[in-house]
Amino acid sequence: MRVGIVCPYTWNVPGGVQQHIRDLAEALTGFGHSVSVITPADDDAELPPYAVSAGRAVPVPYNGSVARLAFGFLSAARVRRWINDNDFDVLHVHEPAAPSLGLLACWTADGPIVGTFHASYAKSRVVSVTAPILQSALEKITGRIAVSEAARTTLVEHLGGDAVLIPNGVATARYTAAEPLPGWPGEGGALGFLGRMDEQRKGLPVLLRAFETLGRERPGLRLLLAGPGDAADALARVSPELRDRVVPLGLVSEEDKVRAYHSVDVFVAPNLGGESFGIVLAEAMSAGAPIIASDIEAFDRVLRGGRAGALFPVGDAAALAAAAGELLDDPARRKQLSAEARSAVRAYDWSSVAREVERVYETVALDGVAVVATGRGG
Repeated sequence: MRVGIVCPYTWNVPGGVQQHIRDLAEALTGFGHSVSVITPADDDAELPPYAVSAGRAVPVPYNGSVARLAFGFLSAARVRRWINDNDFDVLHVHEPAAPSLGLLACWTADGPIVGTFHASYAKSRVVSVTAPILQSALEKITGRIAVSEAARTTLVEHLGGDAVLIPNGVATARYTAAEPLPGWPGEGGALGFLGRMDEQRKGLPVLLRAFETLGRERPGLRLLLAGPGDAADALARVSPELRDRVVPLGLVSEEDKVRAYHSVDVFVAPNLGGESFGIVLAEAMSAGAPIIASDIEAFDRVLRGGRAGALFPVGDAAALAAAAGELLDDPARRKQLSAEARSAVRAYDWSSVAREVERVYETVALDGVAVVATGRGG
């Protein structure tokens, strides 16, 4: 099957949707399908062989974050040319409601189209205002996928229609084993965080407040931060006497990201909301890292109500500090959570998840009918 996948966010900046698309493309290729991905990308971006650039993206506030999206006549022309050049059996559009390539592809293409909805939000003024415009594109989608119940609820309440639930996938074998980073975790214990440090909903300030308490109680405890953002601003939130025990790595390679998961005694996900699944949790679970996470709905579901990782009330730094302290003092509990996490995450391995996506493709694909670009779409 010839599959075209549309990525809405720039390939240059790591994110859950981009990783989902990358891993799905590689899994489908492993199944024998021919896959091409079109994505926003900077001119100097290193793209995998199956990906093509639709041009540079611009930062746009979206879903409580700042996403780098591509939109406009140039992007539409590149999407149309890509569709015409490839004769796809199925076009798979991710986040088709976002003002980016997915929306342009829906407007541009006719034929079997699958849409995957990742985002979860309670209210969106932008989506409410633009819903009538979006409908002209979304009505062309013949198969809808939501990565979580939260994403499905967002789709139903804001845009109408329904979707089959297929979770995010994770390449579990990629995270199973790795050498810790040099000097980690250390005898005094280590906590870890991975995410955009300057994105409010990722909850890093909550973790830093908890570390203020834990760091004073535990002189050897350190905090490892991985991910893009202003490290100086993060360190400024920590008391001077504790700053040398907070280590920001910045944006890390895939190899070092895996090593980071294996470098901590407890991995912390203090997110405040806006998460429909929790790919970071799935990665940490695959690595066998004991986890503490805020009790937002998506995390509660992935961690099986606390059986595969400890939960604390969202935004409560004191509760986080108490839960982390208990885990640091209880190696047996950490070992139990690690084993439960490795078991639970098997349900999200791409070997299973990609097969479910493949079945959706087979359902919507029509014999002899390829995706074609129309004269619409800019």
